[in-house]
Amino acid sequence: MTEPTNAIIHSSRSSQLMSGERHISSTLDDTAIINQILSTHAPDSREFDLKPLLIIIQDIMYRATPTFHAVGGQSQDHINTWEKKAIYCGYSDILELLAYHINKTNNEIIYRCSVGEDAHLITMALFRSLSSHTWAAKVTIAFAAFAVSYGEFWLVAQLYTTNPLAKSVAVLKDLPEIMEHIKALEQKFEAVNNMIKAILDVTECIIKFKELFSQPEIVSASAHILKAVYWTVRSIVACSTTLQNFIAPGHECVSIFHFDSSYHMIEITYLIDFLFIRYVASAKEAWELNSWTQKLANIKEHLERQMALINQKIDGRKQNDAFLALIGQLETAYIDNMRILRALIYAEEDQLPLYDGTHKRRASLDILKRKHVLLLISDLDISHEELSILHRMYTESRQQPTRVESQYEVVWLPVVDRLSPWQDAKQKQFEVVQNSMPWYSVAHPMMIDPAVIRFIKEIWDFDKKPQLVVLDPKGKESNKNALHMTRIWGNLAFPFTKAKEEALWREETWRIELLVDSIDQNLLLWVNENRCVCLYGGEDIEWIRKFTTTARAVANDARIPLEML
Repeated sequence: MTEPTNAIIHSSRSSQLMSGERHISSTLDDTAIINQILSTHAPDSREFDLKPLLIIIQDIMYRATPTFHAVGGQSQDHINTWEKKAIYCGYSDILELLAYHINKTNNEIIYRCSVGEDAHLITMALFRSLSSHTWAAKVTIAFAAFAVSYGEFWLVAQLYTTNPLAKSVAVLKDLPEIMEHIKALEQKFEAVNNMIKAILDVTECIIKFKELFSQPEIVSASAHILKAVYWTVRSIVACSTTLQNFIAPGHECVSIFHFDSSYHMIEITYLIDFLFIRYVASAKEAWELNSWTQKLANIKEHLERQMALINQKIDGRKQNDAFLALIGQLETAYIDNMRILRALIYAEEDQLPLYDGTHKRRASLDILKRKHVLLLISDLDISHEELSILHRMYTESRQQPTRVESQYEVVWLPVVDRLSPWQDAKQKQFEVVQNSMPWYSVAHPMMIDPAVIRFIKEIWDFDKKPQLVVLDPKGKESNKNALHMTRIWGNLAFPFTKAKEEALWREETWRIELLVDSIDQNLLLWVNENRCVCLYGGEDIEWIRKFTTTARAVANDARIPLEML
């Protein structure tokens, strides 16, 4: 009767621990938890790249349990390359510094869990012993410590049938009995497995936050990070407690299947009671672990939302800095225009950011060096009619290379909404417009930084209508919009500056040819014949049709020689 009775007492400890978990959870709010762990935090100046350590932890979990799936949908072949990745990250140097702390933490967790210490107290003890490390390092070291125990458990379980050393160790741990009746513990193993994946998810988030700690925007998320750190370490403690319970009550849990007729009825009753208690306790413990897993999933989801908000703020700050820097660059004098052009058109060193519309190939920004550059700014809906005059002017300038006009180049900057998805239809529309242009264009709209688009809209006043901004050979803005100059004077307007425009107007007298001779060559004939010319237009096609019919009818009735354009 002694052994079953003892077993019942032992099995009750797990249930008591879980009850203690609920009690602590209800009596400690998040503010109290944060204050407690902050009181233990005294980090030194050491910084570690924790990714190699996380790669090794992930590999242990994957190999320990075949049902464990790598986070992010990684395949087994990918996991098998952990050593290459870890070596690349310099894991040997990191482990040399952290191995002692990992093993010390592992021993502390095993001891405190085995004597039934309260989970919150164990968690706080770990924070004190890891006080000199960063928050991310505390979590990763605790996780690595659990991975050692978890990996050792499954290593012996997998090898004890074939390896004599593993068999001897397994006997001392009572693993053969546990593995023989593994089905009875399947629910709990699955709960642990799910919880480990949740811990891994949150740990990855915490490590990502570590990379943002130098950013001022991280302050708003500090409390959320600390809560995540506490509950992740405490979840590791819960998993460790469950792992210890796998081993400790193993013999008693399965010995019910080996009693015989020599047992008295009261002993059999005790054994049946014990089996029932163990079944209930195991199911209850699995339920508790699943609750922890859900809590971690909620923490991960919240951290990801915080991460998205912080990254959005960081991107906004960086874009604003880039916007102000761009303003400063355009106000600064340089020896040539290359620095300005590189600021306007993003290009990595190995990229050819331009597309040559004449030769249908990629080109370097260097082709624009020390030339007048006409930046044609528009969206993707620019029409062929809007391009026709510029097209003719550009073609004429290329046919007379000895003239000064050949010293300018045109570059199309397509302004698109970066928030809307770039789909095949947009790509096709972009390519159609790009291939209709004989000059240069940005190879892809995404090479134009959001800060540049903001600059184009706010400083150059771009608002959907095509615009032609002129930069001189040193990159200084010489005209915010020279499009109307090209329509009136063509290449005679070179170098398309405001001063040139004023000079042309001083030499010019007002005549209707300035407005429409490029639209209809019959205009001069009509003027010479003393015909009346009616210029009209608009966006309402029905009004235009009605006006055309009415005006012609009136002119015919009045016998007025009217031409309509």
